[in-house]
Amino acid sequence: MQALPAPEPNPATRPHLTAIASGKGGVGKTWFSVTLAQALAAQHHRVLLFDGDLGLANVDIQLGFTPKHDLGAVLAGRVTLAEAAVPIGGAGFSVLPGRSGSGALASLPGDALATVLGGLATLPYDHVLLDLGAGLDTANRRMAAGADTLLVLVTDEPTSLTDAYAVIKLNEADAPRADVRIVVNLATGATSGQRTYTSLARACSRFLGRTPKLAGIIRRDPHVTDAIRHQTPLLTRHPNSPAAVDVTHIAAALGGER
Repeated sequence: MQALPAPEPNPATRPHLTAIASGKGGVGKTWFSVTLAQALAAQHHRVLLFDGDLGLANVDIQLGFTPKHDLGAVLAGRVTLAEAAVPIGGAGFSVLPGRSGSGALASLPGDALATVLGGLATLPYDHVLLDLGAGLDTANRRMAAGADTLLVLVTDEPTSLTDAYAVIKLNEADAPRADVRIVVNLATGATSGQRTYTSLARACSRFLGRTPKLAGIIRRDPHVTDAIRHQTPLLTRHPNSPAAVDVTHIAAALGGER
């Protein structure tokens, strides 16, 4: 695949890059990425959601659209990153689609991936969200290390906690002292969510010598399943639901630092 040259971003005006990772699949990472993008847009930020799951992209499926162009077309030189971005009508943000089932994208060389990240940093947005794939492969690690902020999504399941810790540990090796924050999803309430965060934060403090901040707790909410089933963003279909309120609070904190 062809690596496309990218102009140097201006640090004063470039977007804030936020990577969203989980390690374990099935914890709601893509749903959270979509909802966070919409919440930031609702707070008057220009937002691009990059589907960084390079082998199993599915943001377009959750939102119910078929992209004309995707990252594969960008890498092939047929379109630019800006031309591949798809505005999501009524949601206020744009999506740069990946390509599901493309092994070539999943094994993207480091120089090509660096070019993509550099190109994203030149686009006219306030925030670029990188929805990373599940797992701890090299591409995910590079994108996490290249972000300004890494949000690690976790639930109270032991495997989720273990994988989230692994993500943070590897990121510490790749980008020491990076801005890493924890988001607890599918919490039965504030107390249980705080308990999940404390468990992970304690392990990080003990074994890594650092304690990631808590970015927020998202309550378990049946409206989320309904929104996904209807391929509609949560803030469009159920704007006052518990999970929508929780993600809006996370967006307010993240957006306030721009």
